[in-house]
Amino acid sequence: QVQVVESGGGLVQPGGSLRLSCTLSGSIFIGVDWYRQPPGKQRELVASITNGGSTNYADSVKGRFTISRGNAKNTVDLQMNSLKPEDTAVYYCNRYAGGTYRYLWGQGTQVTVSS
Repeated sequence: QVQVVESGGGLVQPGGSLRLSCTLSGSIFIGVDWYRQPPGKQRELVASITNGGSTNYADSVKGRFTISRGNAKNTVDLQMNSLKPEDTAVYYCNRYAGGTYRYLWGQGTQVTVSS
C-alpha cells in the first residue's frame, strides 16, 4: 500500500506563508487530498488535486492556499499564504476515492500560526 510522508510544517506568524509537501511511495499517481485536524476538532478536507490536474479547495482556504504537483516525482505541495490562527492544525495527505482512503495515513505535519 502507498505510504505518504508530510513535511514542511512549522511555526509562523499570522499573515505568513508555509509550503507543505506530500511525498508518495507509489509510482502511480491517482491524486492527493490535503486534510487538516485542528486541536480538539475533526479532520477536514482542505484541498484536492486529481491525476488530471484539476483542483478543489475548501471555502475557508480559497484564494490563500494552492495545491500543485511538486517538482520531485510523486510529490504534491500545498502553498499556504496569508495564514491565520485558525489554520493551526496537523496537516495530512491522502486520497479518498472509491469509498475508501487509498494511502496509509502518515504522521502529519504540524502547522502553528501564532504571534
